[in-house]
Amino acid sequence: MTVSLPAFSQDPLDAGFVQDPYPAYDRMRALGSLVFWQDYDMPCAVSYAAANAILRDRRFGRMPPDPPPVPAHLAAFYAVEAHSMLELEPPRHTRLRSLVLRAFTSRRIAALGPEIEALSHQLIDQFPEGAFDLLTQFAQPLPVTIIARLLGVPETLAPDLLRWSNAMVGMYQAGRTRADEDRAITATTEFVDFMRGYIAARRQTPRDDLITHLIAVEEEGDRLTTDEMISTCILLLNAGHEATVHSIGNATKTLLQTGHYGQTPISDRLVEESLRFDPPLHLFTRWAYEDIDVVGHVIPKGAQIACLLGAANRCPKHWDTPEGFDPTRSPKANLAFGAGLHFCLGAPLARLEIANALGALVSRLPGLKLAQTPIYADIYHFHGLKSLVVEGK
Repeated sequence: MTVSLPAFSQDPLDAGFVQDPYPAYDRMRALGSLVFWQDYDMPCAVSYAAANAILRDRRFGRMPPDPPPVPAHLAAFYAVEAHSMLELEPPRHTRLRSLVLRAFTSRRIAALGPEIEALSHQLIDQFPEGAFDLLTQFAQPLPVTIIARLLGVPETLAPDLLRWSNAMVGMYQAGRTRADEDRAITATTEFVDFMRGYIAARRQTPRDDLITHLIAVEEEGDRLTTDEMISTCILLLNAGHEATVHSIGNATKTLLQTGHYGQTPISDRLVEESLRFDPPLHLFTRWAYEDIDVVGHVIPKGAQIACLLGAANRCPKHWDTPEGFDPTRSPKANLAFGAGLHFCLGAPLARLEIANALGALVSRLPGLKLAQTPIYADIYHFHGLKSLVVEGK
């Protein structure tokens, strides 16, 4: 690393950081827009301007310029990654995203609104008496059920989808162990085997579901391969589901703790402020494909750099009083779903789910309150709750 940046040390597994990383981000940002996070051995963008610039600069990308060899025991996982648009750059990324968007249309997503609302109320009907964990009873089953319906797979498979998703995203978490890797490989193998068989079945018996539409979609004679469809379905579940679970949990916690629950109407502005204030993903990396100047510092070709989305979303140069939750704040772009070429494909669905989930909770459970101190899970680069125990109807 030839770039000279202020050094910062912070163990991402530290219990205090896991529960509240924002003071550490403030200390990083006090050193400058870019800092060198020693624990990750890479530069990090902590201001909105720097992170936004990197995410939108096509000279940065997800694919390493010199990919390291894949360990044999992780081959199955990276075989899926090899066809994931999240990990690809143009022209393959352009081709895949274009084809997928022909099936994953905004009209199809918007049409899910009444279904999401109905499912939210159905789940609320099943809440137990007394204190209960809102994550397991509501925030987890809602998006995984919607994803199952969208893909066209049986809802009875939801527990397997949830288990596979949790295990696979563990590959991105700080301090992963060999046991974490083994769980991820088992989940990958099971998920791929299921999807391969299910796609074959949909080829024979088409239905009105996303998998059938992915099979049918084409552009100038080009179609998705089976491996590309498998990776796309896995990406839609893992990226979309995990982020939505954390977003619903974090937003509900914020509303309850700040006194806005039931007092402020659920609106697009409130949803955006919730995503800005406590986003579900905090660190997203890029590789430099040439020497690139970022806010006065040259990031050398071949270097990996992290965009700290949680820090950027509270940058005082972009927002007034960013440490405060203000659902009346004037709309301004945040980086909860990224930006640029790899902006989250599922962002419209996630926003729709968050809005409907919060709206149903507030309308049905006006007396909801925290029964225990919320606990964040040790899952960095993600930032989501381990439990959210509530009570009161």
